[in-house]
Amino acid sequence: MDIETFKKNHKTKYLADEYERLLSAEAEVTAMIEADPAFAELGADEAVTLRTQIETLQKQMTEIIEGDKEEEVKPKEVILEVRAGAGGEEAAIFAQDLAMMYERFAEKKGWEWKKLDEHQSEMGGYKEASFEIKSKDAYDLLRWETGVHRVQRIPATEKMGRVHTSTASVVVLPIYPVTTFTINPADLEMEFSRSGGAGGQNVNKVETAVRIIHKPTGLAVRCTSERSQVKNREKAMSMLMARLEDIDRAKKESDVSADRKGQIGTGDRSEKIRTYNILQDRITDHRIKQSWSNLEKIFLGNIEPILDACAKGTVGLPAISNETAGEEEDGE
Repeated sequence: MDIETFKKNHKTKYLADEYERLLSAEAEVTAMIEADPAFAELGADEAVTLRTQIETLQKQMTEIIEGDKEEEVKPKEVILEVRAGAGGEEAAIFAQDLAMMYERFAEKKGWEWKKLDEHQSEMGGYKEASFEIKSKDAYDLLRWETGVHRVQRIPATEKMGRVHTSTASVVVLPIYPVTTFTINPADLEMEFSRSGGAGGQNVNKVETAVRIIHKPTGLAVRCTSERSQVKNREKAMSMLMARLEDIDRAKKESDVSADRKGQIGTGDRSEKIRTYNILQDRITDHRIKQSWSNLEKIFLGNIEPILDACAKGTVGLPAISNETAGEEEDGE
């Protein structure tokens, strides 16, 4: 790599300066050896030392530059979607519980969190909702949350004390700063409406809410978070782009899915990944066969141990037995 590239980067400039100094010193030692054979033995040791230092610096600078390139393409924000599944109102409440859990976790990490759109149920839960999370670490930590989450508990509205099983799906979509994916404008249909709800007079009186339909796939996204139609349209386009890229990525990965060793599941939104058993105070991730207790603390956003375990894809303690796993299956 050209030394000028290293000198232009503030992270490697001081290394590049030292690199040039060592190159100059190496050239001087080489010239002395050629001019005076008596200096050959002593100079040879110094030349080896200088060459080692030069190669070490070159490796350090290259790693820094390559790391910067990786950061440039790394998603710095994600779209997190929750959607109620089986279970009616209880599923919608569970979907909201999950969203609040992720929001609290985001707050603990110092991430920027914003609600993009929501559709509430009659009891105030989420039929579906979309959120924007801005952080370069968000995707790495949350990527394994995609899938079907299941809860087993006695709903507040249950008069007979029966345990209900409900589900909600979570999808985590990365927003990449650079993409080669393109959308034909002719494939889009846009609808505008009033956002409604809190947000100021402008939100309620002007058609700021934007809904975009991708006609070839039938995908539809909606954004109501911003006060202007233009900004909502931009965010809706980002949401649509993320969904279409996710579909495209899934198609490509399906061709090599058999080779994806060491990964914990496919990331498919239809895959049941986790059960939250309230009565037994246990959360179990079925992909890594690992369980945790203290669900109250977990729902307050203390999910990093779970995320770390999923990222590593290792079986830890306490692990659930086959018998326990079978008991949880009965709830379906």
